This record gives sequence, structure tokens and C-alpha cells, in this order.
Amino acid sequence: MDQLKLRSLVFEKTGVKIDVDDPVFALVALNEAVLEEAVERHVAQIDAATRELIATTGATPPAPARSEAPAQPVASPRTAGGLPQPVMLAAGTAVGAAVLTLLGQALFFKPQPIPAPIVQARELTAAQTAALRDAEKLNRIVEKLDAKTRALIKSEMQKP
Repeated sequence: MDQLKLRSLVFEKTGVKIDVDDPVFALVALNEAVLEEAVERHVAQIDAATRELIATTGATPPAPARSEAPAQPVASPRTAGGLPQPVMLAAGTAVGAAVLTLLGQALFFKPQPIPAPIVQARELTAAQTAALRDAEKLNRIVEKLDAKTRALIKSEMQKP
């Protein structure tokens, strides 16, 4: 598994940058392992079905490809679709295993929710600090004024 190739493929298709240390690669490795195991089982089943077919028909296996003599076709029981019965069985088993694998991954590997972004406050500039200090002083001064003047100031502050 070439992680850099997978990383660039994800970026090309989705525009999302992922790091080589991202946990998604663990899921890819797990998927590869499950797929490899399933393929090995299917190859073993196909080999067993082939041996059974050869034993059932009594035919000899075809000669290796480097032989000069043309290989004799092996008679095999056919289904309605024209494919040998063991091949249909193996194909059905492969599809079933693939579906089970995908369902298992969907059930057991839920993605973690995206955490809320952390917003860090930047320090205030000297001018902002001075403006806040002046605003606090003005607020204290306005509270000391008479009610009519205070109401007039508050109404002026409401205007845009």
C-alpha cells in the first residue's frame, strides 16, 4: 500500500488533505487484510471445486501451457447460464463475502465526530486596550450625570 499515492488520490478526488499518520490509513490496512483473507479463502474454495470437478468427470487436468500438444477440453457440468456450477458457487461465495465484509465495516467502524474548532483569542493592541479603558471611564462618568442627560446620551448611542 503506497500511502503517498493514496494521499494524493484522496486530495485529487475530494480536495481534503490527509497526513500519512492519519488514522484513516489504519482502516485502509485493516480493509486490505480482510480482503486478502477473503481472497485466500475464495482461491482455496475454487481450487477445491476444481479438484472436485476433475474427480467427478474423471478427466485429467490440462497439460501445462509450455506443452506443444493442444490441451483436451475438460467436460464440466453446466448450469442454465452456461458457466460451470463450481464457478457459479465460487462467484456467489465471493459476492456474499464481500457484502458481509462491507456490512461489518459499516457496523463496527463509525467515523469519529469532527471536534468543534478551538478559537484562541489574540492579544489586544495598545490602541484597543486604550479605547476599552476610555469607554469604561466614559461609562462611569455617564452614570454620574442627571437622568435627563443620561437618557439623551443613551438615545444618541442607539442611532446608527
